[in-house]
Amino acid sequence: MASDSKEIVGAEPAKLKLYSYWRSSCSQRVRIALNLKGLDYEYETVNLLKDEQFDPEFEKLNPIKYVPSLVDGDVVVGDSLAIILYLEDKYPQHPLLPKDLKKKALNLQVANIVGSSIQPLQNLSILKFIETKFDADEKLKWVQHYIVQKAFSALEKLLKDVPGKYTTGDEVLLADVFLAPQIDAGVARFRIDMTEYPRLARAHAAYSELPAFQAALPERQPDYPT
Repeated sequence: MASDSKEIVGAEPAKLKLYSYWRSSCSQRVRIALNLKGLDYEYETVNLLKDEQFDPEFEKLNPIKYVPSLVDGDVVVGDSLAIILYLEDKYPQHPLLPKDLKKKALNLQVANIVGSSIQPLQNLSILKFIETKFDADEKLKWVQHYIVQKAFSALEKLLKDVPGKYTTGDEVLLADVFLAPQIDAGVARFRIDMTEYPRLARAHAAYSELPAFQAALPERQPDYPT
C-alpha cells in the first residue's frame, strides 16, 4: 500500500486517511463527499489488482477486505455509506442529507439502489468469477443486464418527475454522490448508452461540472496508471 497526500484548497489540517483505489466506485463516492465538505485527507493506495486488500495490516482496518476505509484519529470506518454518514455527522459543512423527510428518503433510496442493487453485482471478485467460468462477453452482458435493464431503468422511473438541476433537486446531495461514480463506470467500462436515461444524464452532466466531482474522478487519483 502506498501513501499520497491529497490536499483540498481551504481545507482543515490533515488528519483523515482514506484507503482507496483509483477505479473503485465505492472509494470515489467517499472522495466526492470529502471534497464537497472541503476536508483535507491523506490518500493511501490499496491496489486491488495486486490483492493488497488481503494484506493482514489492511484486514485490521476492514475485516471484509474491501475499499474504502477511513481513519479519523482513533476512529476507523469501512464501507462507503457508513463513512459518508460518519462524515455527515462529524463534519456538517455542505450537508448531504436534507432536512425535508421526503427528499431525505429519496436520497437514501437512490444511494441504496446503487450501493445494494448495482455495485455489488459488478464487484471485481464477481466479474473475475464470471469471466473465469464463462468469458469476457458474458461478463459484459451480466453487468449491462443489472445496470441497464434493472437499476438504471428503475432509477430513471423513480426520478423522471423530480424537478431540479441535480438528481433530487437544485442541491448536490447524497444521491448525486452515489450516482456519479456508477454512471462514470457504466459509460467508461460497460458501454452504457445514457441517451436512454435522460433524467439521469441531465443530472450527471450538471454535477460533473463541479470541481469536487472532477477531483474525485479515477483518472485524477495518484494511483491512476500512467
